[in-house]
Amino acid sequence: MLVIPCPLCGERPYTEFHYGGDASKRRPALGGAELRAWHDYLFLFDNPKGPHREYWQHHQGCRQWLLVVRNTATNEVGEVILARHAGTGAGAGPGAR
Repeated sequence: MLVIPCPLCGERPYTEFHYGGDASKRRPALGGAELRAWHDYLFLFDNPKGPHREYWQHHQGCRQWLLVVRNTATNEVGEVILARHAGTGAGAGPGAR
């Protein structure tokens, strides 16, 4: 079973979390992006093999959004930080921009 170590609650089963999407994709600017940019952002996905940055929300715990580095080939979880800290330089794992 996939276990995600929440920085606030400790290790928890993945069933307590909701997957929130690819953390390495950049969201188009509101109001300034073309429809094609939004289409690509919402509907086109890579299927990476190996370490991948993802957003997860701990909906049955602290309700915080997390940035999780998960190996998609083995389901091993690496670094986990609060998503609000992702822009501060902390947790600049694979796919960081």
